[in-house]
Amino acid sequence: MKNYSFFFDDDRFDISIVSSEKDTKLYELYFDEKNVYILTPLDDTNLLKIFYPLTHYKLLLQEIKETILFQLILLSFISISISLVFSLYALRPLRVALKLLEEFIKDIIHDLNTPLSSILINLKMMDTNNEEVKSITQSANVISMLHKNLDLYLKDVKFNTERFSLKEVLEENIDFFSSMYDYLAWDTEIQDRVINSDKNAFSRIIYNLLSNASKYNTSNGFIHISLKDDTLYISNDSYGIHDPSKVFNRFYKESERGLGIGLHIVEKLCNELNIEKKFEVNKNIVTSSLNLKDISSSK
Repeated sequence: MKNYSFFFDDDRFDISIVSSEKDTKLYELYFDEKNVYILTPLDDTNLLKIFYPLTHYKLLLQEIKETILFQLILLSFISISISLVFSLYALRPLRVALKLLEEFIKDIIHDLNTPLSSILINLKMMDTNNEEVKSITQSANVISMLHKNLDLYLKDVKFNTERFSLKEVLEENIDFFSSMYDYLAWDTEIQDRVINSDKNAFSRIIYNLLSNASKYNTSNGFIHISLKDDTLYISNDSYGIHDPSKVFNRFYKESERGLGIGLHIVEKLCNELNIEKKFEVNKNIVTSSLNLKDISSSK
């Protein structure tokens, strides 16, 4: 429109002559009900009004907006695509390294199985009243349990349904941990139930819950295990949990102890075995609960 005021060679615009007023700003865009226009000097007393239909102006503005939006979307898509390609290319060595590391760990776990089993078998044939043998046996059992955890974590395990005693599984795990954490007060209220599930996987759940309750307990704490209706409760004293919502996340740890996979294994196995789990914190009391309704019976 400004160029038109000098050359008058654009048929898109119309013109008219208006009187000049004091403090009128020239070459600025004005709007009225029908037009958009600018004012340019014509002589000492008159101004040239160059106007353009407001409806056409709005249509043109909308076309420009749509063009800019399309270009923005297109450029964004191209940028994201290029970023994704470069990210995949840059992360490829890391993926390869992680895969090699995972295969390496699997091989180590597999190779540990034979000597570890041999150690445990030979320890059973030794004098169980000897304190040194007891200490070695306990340490070997801890390594064995860790081995089973890692083996279960890294493998795609097929689950088998069988009938077994809930009380038996609990007592096996309680005996294992109570000997290591004998300074804790262990209290149980268990009525036996028949469980229809994968015994090894269920035992892993109990093991990891008791391991967590023992490791993160206080020096004069307690562990209380009870069965009410079809729900198993494991409560323990603690120094508090910083972020209860993250405890089942893989590799999350409240302290430097452990690998951060125990409760993640619990979540994984509970999902597989159709067990509803809960984790609650009330001041310094931590309670884990397992709803066994779908997998248990009284006989």
